[in-house]
Amino acid sequence: MTYILGINAFHGDSAACLVRNGELVAAAEEERFRRIKHWAGFPSEAVSWCLQEAGISLANLDHIAINQNPRASLGRKLRYVLFERPDFRLVMERIVNRKQRSSIAELLQMHFRDDPFKGKIHSVEHHLAHLSSAFHASPFEEAAVVSVDGFGDFASAAWGYGKGSRIGIESRIHFPHSLGIFYQALTQFLGFPHYGDEYKVMGLAPYGKPAFLEEMRQIVRLAANGGFELDLKYFRHHRERIAYEFEDGIPGFGELYSEALASLLGPPRKSNEVLIQKHHDIARSVQAIYEEAFFHILNALHAKYPCEAVAVAGGCGMNSVANGKITLNTPFRQVYIQSAVGDAGGAIGAALTVWHQLTDKRCKPMDHAYWGPQASRKEISLLLESRAGELADRGCTVTLIEDEAKLCRDTASAIARGEVIGWFQGRMEWGPRALGNRSILGDPRRDDMKDILNLKIKRRESFRPFAPSVLREEVKNWFEQDADVPFMMQVFQIREDQRKHIPAVTHVDGSGRLQTVTSYSNPRYYRLISAFHEQTGVPMVLNTSFNENEPVVCRPQEALDCFLRTSMDRLVLGEYVVCRRENP
Repeated sequence: MTYILGINAFHGDSAACLVRNGELVAAAEEERFRRIKHWAGFPSEAVSWCLQEAGISLANLDHIAINQNPRASLGRKLRYVLFERPDFRLVMERIVNRKQRSSIAELLQMHFRDDPFKGKIHSVEHHLAHLSSAFHASPFEEAAVVSVDGFGDFASAAWGYGKGSRIGIESRIHFPHSLGIFYQALTQFLGFPHYGDEYKVMGLAPYGKPAFLEEMRQIVRLAANGGFELDLKYFRHHRERIAYEFEDGIPGFGELYSEALASLLGPPRKSNEVLIQKHHDIARSVQAIYEEAFFHILNALHAKYPCEAVAVAGGCGMNSVANGKITLNTPFRQVYIQSAVGDAGGAIGAALTVWHQLTDKRCKPMDHAYWGPQASRKEISLLLESRAGELADRGCTVTLIEDEAKLCRDTASAIARGEVIGWFQGRMEWGPRALGNRSILGDPRRDDMKDILNLKIKRRESFRPFAPSVLREEVKNWFEQDADVPFMMQVFQIREDQRKHIPAVTHVDGSGRLQTVTSYSNPRYYRLISAFHEQTGVPMVLNTSFNENEPVVCRPQEALDCFLRTSMDRLVLGEYVVCRRENP
């Protein structure tokens, strides 16, 4: 029995996973335990939970794999320092960070004092870990592979080809050029300052026109063989010390763009400033040039490795709008993007890289995302009993419905009546998307459902869309493309004749961020959507993450707390249904 612990540490979205004989056993992000979004640092809570889930101790581990290697691209790093002469503080900060990242053994000893680790620690180059998380977790025996993000181990992108258990890297884009940094800098420029805010630019883009596309082409220039370059005069990251904070808390970073960007595009938007058409147009142009560069990479990659399939990873793999256009803009016909495509997924990639270095036996594909903690019926029952007085005082009733068919029918009826449902089931999802186990559900047919959700729970920008969870066999009847999208990582156009039937999940450009649901991957969620289909003729529900300006809920007490402090109508905790009295 071979146990490998994979770790993403000292990036945003710190995480851990456990692989046993090449099969994933457990995986979770640290933020779900710490309750701080995108938590960065050493994922001690996630490590503890993974070991507990497998019923082993640290001493039972054979290998620990971390998705960074301080020795990667060492020659390039030295040449850059010698010839480009960046700010001395920038160099020292990088050195300090590398020293800190190399102390995994000390951190393990500090957090697990009575449980000594006796195995081997492996440093896996950042983008190799990303590529492994894409290809080795995919169902493909052969595929082109691509990783695009901000930076990791002095590179921002890598691509190549996977076959069997092996991955060959064809090319890399090195520091200081980066599509991730470009998108992050322009996200800041548009007044969205927080780590991970890029999805807001994606949501805003369809409201604009690509009126600034020529300016964007001055910033990002395509190069031969799929490469690209930034015009570095618009950025600060390559010469100045940018304040990055990736330890024990919320990841933060300083301003990435230079004054030259304001000269090109006009003054940056302040975070409290009203969005105007110019901001919409800049967002659309940012998305457009990202897509140009992304498809440029993919088309060059296909020319080198003409195959049907491509597997995508890296933080930019979260760009679900671009992902949904891969088969429309490249010769690839099959796409795999796993549920934790960003840095958290590097934990799995590091572990799978080590596994495939040890053996030629290919690991089992990741065809679902339910790898996190779960709660037993007894645990939920005890929670509800302990808070019975509070629930009664808040006007709530609790009912146990052991018949799954009735539970799903009743919940589907409540959704059809316009209720907002907290749906907490089974094992927590791996990755940033709620995929039917830690979800808030609503009726996709209602014009006002976005406003209801934002008023009652989410309190987020009105331009951001909500996603549909759709029965897999019905996708072709509602979307212009028919594909498996189990992890909500691709945006497709909704068929024009169907858009009027599902306005709550149809974005302003006619698109929807699709999640396909099968009876195999999530039987109860599939049964719920089927019940809604039988009652309404619509084979989908609106699905958004179960949270309120916090990480997605992990434990039942967090779900109950979120329900009580918002205006959700109904909470389904396993087989228990908590209703506000006005919603029997």
